[in-house]
Amino acid sequence: MQLNRDDALTRAVKLATSGRRAILGITGAPAAGKSTYAEQLTAELIGLGHQVALVPMDGYHLAQAALEELGLAAVKGAPQTFDGNGFVALLERVKRSAEETIWAPRFDRELEDSIAASIPVAPEVSLVITEGNYLLLDSMPWARARGLLDEVWYIDLSDDIRHERLEARHRRYGRSPAEAHERTFGSDEANARLIASTRSAADAILHLS
Repeated sequence: MQLNRDDALTRAVKLATSGRRAILGITGAPAAGKSTYAEQLTAELIGLGHQVALVPMDGYHLAQAALEELGLAAVKGAPQTFDGNGFVALLERVKRSAEETIWAPRFDRELEDSIAASIPVAPEVSLVITEGNYLLLDSMPWARARGLLDEVWYIDLSDDIRHERLEARHRRYGRSPAEAHERTFGSDEANARLIASTRSAADAILHLS
C-alpha cells in the first residue's frame, strides 16, 4: 500500500480512535525523515484533539561509554548498539499496561547519549507513535517488537537526498567533512541496506514529497 501525507493522517486518526491503545511504527533508512515526520504527525493528531505520545526507538541506544567499552563506537546505529530487549519490554508495557503512566527514555543528539525516564505515556494516550531503524527486522529481539505494533510504515526516500541529509547531520554535530562522508557511506550505509531489506514487511510505503 502506498500512502501520501493525507492518507497517512487519515489512517493515524483511525488508529487513535480504535477504542483501544494502538502503537504505530515509522521506519526507514538513516536520514529518511523518520523523526521529523513522526514529530509532525504527533503534533497534527494532538492538534485534532487526540491523545498521542511519541516514543522513539533511539532512546534505547547503548550509552557511549558502553559502546566504547564493547568496541562498538565506530558502528553506532547498528542493531547491536541498541538495547533491543529493553525497547521490546517498553512496547509490551505500553500495549498491556494502559492504566499506568509509563516513562520512556529519549536520545539527546547534543550529548550523543540517552536520558532515562524522559517521555511520559499517560493512561489517556490512545496512540503511541514510535520511530526507528529496526522495527521490521526479523531477527531477535526485534521480531518480537513487530508483533506489538498495529501498523508499521516505511518511509521511502531517494538515496541521493538521504546521503546529502546524513552528511549534513554529521557535520552539524561536530564531524569534519571527511568524517561525515566516511560515516555516511560506511557504517550508516551498511545499516541502510539492512533496513531496506525489511521494506516489503511494512504495512504501507510512505511518500513524503
